[in-house]
Amino acid sequence: MEPKAVREIFANAPPVVVELAPLEKVETRQICVGEDAEIKIRIYTPEGQGPFPLFIYYHGGGWVLGNLETSDATCRMLANRTGRIVVSVDYRLAPEYKFPVPVEDSYKALKWVSNNHSAINGDASNLVVGGDSAGGNLATVVLLISKEQNGPAIAAQVLIYPVTCLSYDTESYQKFQKGFGMERELMMWFGNHYTNNDEEKCHKYVAPLMANDVSNLPPAIVITAENDVLRDEGLAYAECLRRAGVKVKLICEQGLVHGYFTNMAMFPVRIKASISRIAEYLNKIEQTMKNKA
Repeated sequence: MEPKAVREIFANAPPVVVELAPLEKVETRQICVGEDAEIKIRIYTPEGQGPFPLFIYYHGGGWVLGNLETSDATCRMLANRTGRIVVSVDYRLAPEYKFPVPVEDSYKALKWVSNNHSAINGDASNLVVGGDSAGGNLATVVLLISKEQNGPAIAAQVLIYPVTCLSYDTESYQKFQKGFGMERELMMWFGNHYTNNDEEKCHKYVAPLMANDVSNLPPAIVITAENDVLRDEGLAYAECLRRAGVKVKLICEQGLVHGYFTNMAMFPVRIKASISRIAEYLNKIEQTMKNKA
């Protein structure tokens, strides 16, 4: 199917009632990402006084699908349970906007949050980036760009079953290529819509596992799903970070499939458990930062 038709199917699906975590406020804004170009962000502010630490979140959907709504319930819970302002980024989608547009939108959103932190009651000295699937990919790439361009300082990275390679040939790709939700052919469909040519599939900003240097990146928590085609490349990227001297906490969520983290209707208990692990990890990072100050 063509991406537009798939988006219409999702848009016309009947709404599902799910638990929404309580927050102080939720606000959607437009930000400029280029000449005559704007994207939406959604700002989730927890209850309390602030200024709050920040968490920039990039949604999944293979760079082709997904929006602020598909990750809304999860972002609400992230803000509630981590005590952070979560800024969800509605980057432009392929194939209308192929690589590198989603990357550029994601990095510009990071810079906007860093530059405008006080206006949203945030603390730019404690800023985390993360995302799921293609959003996890964008988070890794944003980190590489920020390091290379001396961009905003980032305290930690939260990668949930991230796309880190487009070779589609790992053991988990063979084992889970059909029948587990995210299929091998579907990932190839996503990759072909996102990239302009086959050569780009080896570009480090598309496939961060191909990056020559991932040293001096912030500590990472990497969460994979056991029954997921992307499991092994998530494990491989975690190991790549470790070899480069980056502190990594790796969690493989047993029994779960790709996409669980934003499917609040099906996996609310498991999502809560994952977010509790993320919150615990970020609290330790925050405590370490305070001890060094």
